Amino acid sequence: MVDVNRVRETAQRVKGNVARVIVGKDETIELLLVALFCEGHILLEDVPGIGKTMLAKSLAKSLDCAFQRIQFTPDLLPSDITGVSVFNQKSGEFEYRAGPLHAQIILADEINRAGPRTQAALLEAMEERQVTVDGITHALPRPFLVLATQNPVELEGTFPLPEAQVDRFLMRVALGYPNEDDERAILRRFRETNPLDELVPVVRADEILALQKIARQVFVHPAVEEYIVRVTRATREDKAIQLGASPRGSLALYHAAQALAAMHGREYVLPDDVKCLIQPALEHRIIATSQSRVRGRAVSEILKEIANRVPVPVEESWSVERQSTVDSQQ
Repeated sequence: MVDVNRVRETAQRVKGNVARVIVGKDETIELLLVALFCEGHILLEDVPGIGKTMLAKSLAKSLDCAFQRIQFTPDLLPSDITGVSVFNQKSGEFEYRAGPLHAQIILADEINRAGPRTQAALLEAMEERQVTVDGITHALPRPFLVLATQNPVELEGTFPLPEAQVDRFLMRVALGYPNEDDERAILRRFRETNPLDELVPVVRADEILALQKIARQVFVHPAVEEYIVRVTRATREDKAIQLGASPRGSLALYHAAQALAAMHGREYVLPDDVKCLIQPALEHRIIATSQSRVRGRAVSEILKEIANRVPVPVEESWSVERQSTVDSQQ
């Protein structure tokens, strides 16, 4: 039996704890937890001052995870984040001194301001969960979650992320400005003290590893698998799109839907789980044609049309088979 209730209860505790600091962003917090439970990474793309750093710190503190914030700049070297080998005169040997990537929650601030070599070093850490220094590989602690930020407005002096690196992120998320009531609540909450200082962990880091295994066991019906494939293939066949989602995009949708279903206390994935994740999981993997951009058609708009166009499986047609499969797994 898949104990998804553990995932659901933990997700609720973490969401409630982070919400003591971050106001009115429950959906964003949920997406971060989806990435955590399916071992993905998040690209936070939004303007400065809306709480990206505070969100990362609140999540790390709630999970009792080691946290590091790396400010990416043009002069940042790969060794500045991966670590260096230093010669110890007493022992006569080189010793490895770990860099800031040896943490569990990494905030890579303004990642597009670093040079390509430094971005590539981060890419290896994200994908392989290890760093290589002087030909020696060093494993990174787990769980390992990278929250990379970039400012979509100030692009002068930046190094745009190549498609290969953008594709490594499970989802791209934007916080957005708070509404009037939420902004008033922020003023009151931070009036005297910073609630982050009073935040306490609600789950241990080692428990997250067990929850990640549970999320991977959530059942996905063949009809839902077919739905995922059709959505991603539709992005490659649409005339308004120059570059569609890769098979990594299909896997991202698949695993993210498993994690979301587990967080909702279900042992199986619904088509609605997939549909609500299409935008954050696929939008950053797609490039619109030049004609679409000239006409002012955003990728989000095109992707929304695709999501509405691809037929969604009707649950009644496969609910009996789904339940029998779940029972056999138990």
